[in-house]
Amino acid sequence: MVGRISHLIQQRARVNFLQQIKRSLNTKAETKAGRDGPTAVVFMNMGGPGNQGEVRDFLHRLFSDGDIIPFGRFQKIFANIITRLRTSKIQKQYAAIGGGSPIRKWSDLQAKETCRILDKTSPSSAPHLPYVAFRYAHPLTEDVYSKLLADGFGKRGRAVAFSQYPQYSCGTTGSSINELFRCREKLESADSRINWSIIDRWPAHHKFVEAVAHNIKATLATYPSERRKDVTIIFSAHSQPMSAVNQGDAYSSEVSATVYAVMQHLGFPNPYRLCWQSKVGPQPWLGPQTSEVVEKFIQKGDQHLLLVPIAFTSDHIETLYELDEELIGESGHADTIKRAESLNDSPLFIEALADMVKEHIDSGDKSSRQFGNRCVDCQKNVCRDARGMFAGDTI
Repeated sequence: MVGRISHLIQQRARVNFLQQIKRSLNTKAETKAGRDGPTAVVFMNMGGPGNQGEVRDFLHRLFSDGDIIPFGRFQKIFANIITRLRTSKIQKQYAAIGGGSPIRKWSDLQAKETCRILDKTSPSSAPHLPYVAFRYAHPLTEDVYSKLLADGFGKRGRAVAFSQYPQYSCGTTGSSINELFRCREKLESADSRINWSIIDRWPAHHKFVEAVAHNIKATLATYPSERRKDVTIIFSAHSQPMSAVNQGDAYSSEVSATVYAVMQHLGFPNPYRLCWQSKVGPQPWLGPQTSEVVEKFIQKGDQHLLLVPIAFTSDHIETLYELDEELIGESGHADTIKRAESLNDSPLFIEALADMVKEHIDSGDKSSRQFGNRCVDCQKNVCRDARGMFAGDTI
C-alpha cells in the first residue's frame, strides 16, 4: 500500500511538472537579453533512430566512428559488415519498444525546460536557447552547427556544449567533441567564430545524484516492507572495450564514482553491485555483464533485484529493450526483478541540468580541469586539437 501511494504521488508530481512545461513553452513573451547573452545550450548525445527506417544509417554512422570502436584502416569495412549483419535484428528490437528511440523527445524536453529555468536563475546570460546535437542520428551535429551560425552565434553571445553523458569517455563525449571540432573547421570563417565552452562530465553532481537516488527509493518502496532491505541494487552501465580501459579512459572510474555517491546519498541501505551491458563484437569488454550477474542471482534463489541504469539519463533501446524486454521480461521473475525509472522528465534531474549550466557559466571556465587529460599514448591529432577549442582559457 505504501509503495502504491508513493507511486501515485510521484505520478501526480510528474503530471503537474509536465503541465508547467507546456505552459512555459506556449509563452510568447521574449526573455530580456542579459549583458552576456544570448547563450546557446547544446545538449550533445549519441541519439537514436526515430523509426525503423532510420536504423541502418544510425548503425553505419555508429560503427564508422573509430572513437567508439576503433578498427583503424579496416573501419569502413567493419562498419559495412556489422551494419549489414545487425540492421534487421535491431529493427525488430525497436519495433518491440514502439518503433523508434524516444531519446529525441526526452532531449528536446530537457533542453527546453533547462533553458526556461536558466532564463530565471541566470538573467545575465539570457536568453538561453536550446539545441540538441546527436552524433549518429538527426539532428546531426553538423546540421546543428550550421543552425548555430545561421542564428548568429558566430558573431555574438556564447555556446555551451553540454555533454549528456554524466561520465566522460573518449567514445562518447570525446567523440562528440571531436565531431564538433571537425564541424568548426569545416563551417566557420575568420569573421564568424562561435565562443565555445563545455560541460564535459558530471558523475557526482549532488543534484544528479539526488535525482537517481529519488527514483531508486520510489522503486524500492514497491517491494514488500519485510523484503525491502534485502533487495540487491544492480547498477548497469554500457560496457566498453578493455583496450580503452587499459589506455586510461576515465569512464569506468567515473561510473564507479557515481554509484558510490548515489549509495552514500541513500545511506547504504541495501547491498549493491556495478555491472556492464551491451557488449558488441569479439574483443574483451569490461565486465561482469549485467545479464550474467542477474542469471547467477536467480540460480542462487535470490530474485529480489533492482536494476538501475546509471550511465543512461534517458530511456532508449538499452533500457527499454535490453533491460525491460530481454533481461526482466525473460527472467520469469518480473514481479520481483524491477528497474528504476530513467531520469527522462524528472523535475529533480532537470533542475540539476539547469544548476550545472549556471554553475559552469558563473565559474568562467571553458572546461573542467580534467578535460585536458588525454588517454595514455593517444596519437590522435583530432583529440589534441578538439581540446584546444576549450582547454586553457576562461570565458
